[in-house]
Amino acid sequence: MAVSETLDIGSPGEGPTFGELLLRHRRSARLTQADLAQASGVSVRALSDLERGRARAAQRRSTEALADALGLTGGAREDFLAAARDGRRRRSRPAPFAGPPPAAVPDLVGRDSELATLRRAATDALTVPSGVVVSLVGHPGVGKTALARTAAHLLAGEFPDGFLSVDLRGMDDQPVTPRAALDVLLRGLHVPAADIPATVAEQSALFRSLLAGRRVLVLLDNAADEAQVRPLLAVATGCLTLITCRRALAGLESARWLWLRPLETADASALVAAIAGPDRVRAEPEAAVELAELCGNLPLAVRIAGNRLASRPHWTIAYLVDQLRDENTRLAALSAGDLRVRSAFEMSHRRLSPAARMVFRRLAVIPGPDFGADLASVATGMATADVRAHIDELVDANLLQAGSVPGRYTFHDLIRLFARERLAAEEEAGSASTAMCSVLDHLLDTGIEAGRLFYPDALRDSVEASRFATREEAGAWLDAEAANWLAAQRIALARGKSRQVVDLARALHWFSDGRIQQLPWEEVFALGVEAARALGSRADEAVLLNFLGWARYYCLGDNEGGRAAHREALEIATEIGDRREQTWALGYLGSVLLRLGRPSEALDHVERAVGLADMDFWMGQGSIRNVLGKVLCAVGRPREALLVHREVLADTDRYRDDTNPFTYRFFRALTFQLMGRALTETGDWPGGAEAFGTARALFDEGGFTVAGAECAVQEGTAWREAGRLGRAEDCLRAALGVFTDVLTRWQRAQALVELVLVLEATERGVLAEEHRREALAVCEELGTEAAAELGKRLLGGVEPR
Repeated sequence: MAVSETLDIGSPGEGPTFGELLLRHRRSARLTQADLAQASGVSVRALSDLERGRARAAQRRSTEALADALGLTGGAREDFLAAARDGRRRRSRPAPFAGPPPAAVPDLVGRDSELATLRRAATDALTVPSGVVVSLVGHPGVGKTALARTAAHLLAGEFPDGFLSVDLRGMDDQPVTPRAALDVLLRGLHVPAADIPATVAEQSALFRSLLAGRRVLVLLDNAADEAQVRPLLAVATGCLTLITCRRALAGLESARWLWLRPLETADASALVAAIAGPDRVRAEPEAAVELAELCGNLPLAVRIAGNRLASRPHWTIAYLVDQLRDENTRLAALSAGDLRVRSAFEMSHRRLSPAARMVFRRLAVIPGPDFGADLASVATGMATADVRAHIDELVDANLLQAGSVPGRYTFHDLIRLFARERLAAEEEAGSASTAMCSVLDHLLDTGIEAGRLFYPDALRDSVEASRFATREEAGAWLDAEAANWLAAQRIALARGKSRQVVDLARALHWFSDGRIQQLPWEEVFALGVEAARALGSRADEAVLLNFLGWARYYCLGDNEGGRAAHREALEIATEIGDRREQTWALGYLGSVLLRLGRPSEALDHVERAVGLADMDFWMGQGSIRNVLGKVLCAVGRPREALLVHREVLADTDRYRDDTNPFTYRFFRALTFQLMGRALTETGDWPGGAEAFGTARALFDEGGFTVAGAECAVQEGTAWREAGRLGRAEDCLRAALGVFTDVLTRWQRAQALVELVLVLEATERGVLAEEHRREALAVCEELGTEAAAELGKRLLGGVEPR
């Protein structure tokens, strides 16, 4: 709790200002401003301006009248009159404080954006009447103080009147009181101890009056709460107050907040290099990246790891990484001298209420990276409203972080490990296990229920009997909790909950059709296969192998892996006499063989599947027949394919009452898309374009924007072939507006190729070349055989099909 040791007032030999002397003598005389005004004839307004530094000195007659009213004699009177004369001679601005700013942290990295924000705040402080207050907030160990001190060093030129700093010890059991902090700040302003007022209100008023007219930067480090810092704010034009705190201090009026996040991985690696030496990082760049990630990119943890390496030059980075990989010992390993990551977390944890500490440790049983209040309620056994209040306390303490989605929360990786340590230390093993089981059962059972609402035969009665009000609500839950139910699957399999793992994998099959790229279906269904084998259930194994094969070839493009899974499913289904799974395996194999360029074999498999398919239309027969149409088109029989798809489309209306609106719309979209392909193969480009357009509209209506955009590319191609270039361009540009992320790079390349052809046909060569370059860059980035072929066609001028 100390003011910067270099702080001084004025230049050597320079005394206090006239306003400071006036305030000191008035307080010694125990006079109010009103009393002194009445005795001297000087107005209260003028006295206030003098004492606050807004006016440098009074005129000679007023000064003498004040000296008389204050009863000053001898040397005290002479000093008082001399200070007034000196003030009248000097410029209007108060004398600056001398002394350099604090030293900058030498290896601060990755904070350029934050420093720029603080520079803007310093500029704003020159014009804002009450100065500027910035609260630097973030996780324990995120580098708040390092940033604040570095900013103070860099901004020294903006605050020529000095720098004040006080450590408020906000994480201690007994933080510094506002009165003690103001005592330090006032002494730093050279107010004699005898003249420091007794009450916080008077101290605060004196502090702010002394800052009036000056440009000072004040650092309030390690604050506890709003009540502690509010009297300490330098609310005067030209002044900037920086506060570092682990809490948001949301109650501060007119404050700005600067949230510090962990470093980017590259910056964290650079910090390791700055501490341990760049040569070591250059020698092991991949290990350095993993080291940063194991530290959660938290500056304190990275600094500790760097210090350990610097003090152990014989260690490799890989050796330290091996020590940190074990989650059970990682926090213990992140210590160097008196620097310990765990200690930083413990200080914040100690200040939580008992109930918030319980919530904190119980949240560690949630298996995924983020969660909402409902899942927190399951983990803690608390009512949702109660748990929300304690979550707010954890967020305020920066032991939890609000996620990018409102109502979702996340742990920093290292803080999650600390929460798990507290759970193991403070609760019986049985209660912790019970909490984990409650969360796992909730996630698995809710996922099963939500997934089954997407079955084709899940009608209105199914929804009304569910905990979800609508199918859309069930889908929203599955999307939001995807990382949690997938993690629950993994843990449940290891804990022997194989039946629930199988049931969840089976329940999600129809839901997966609408989320092809968004979720890791290969893992979901592989876990189901493993669980089925653990149960010894050959029937479940055949079903889930078919799901797994679909995920491999359709979602991942792994045709051979998909073929292997479907062949195994066919063998099992044949062995146990499961006609339904034989049908599915043959149909899937037909699709895979078509992708492998073996259409004749594909047709043989699909025709066998159609011969076996005595299943319900919505539960499979319609899908198998659509595969037949697709294969017929591929073997050069598009008119037969068109007949198949039209019959399927007619049956979708015939059996409409047997399914839900979601399935009806989605299946119609798929069928119209296949019809569009068959029509274009017959040379009916306008008819194909119309079919693709219908499919696109149905997909978009159901919220399947990627599938809709794929139809838009097909529609655009058909319109180009039909000579309707304007409509073609509209379709392709709409598709490019959707294909903007990593998962849709291949689709973007295809859309760009088609757009190049349209632009060339409309003689816009410059624009065509621009899109050609982008398409080639995407193809090169993808690096697949198909992408390379597409690139060759672009360069060779051969139209892609």
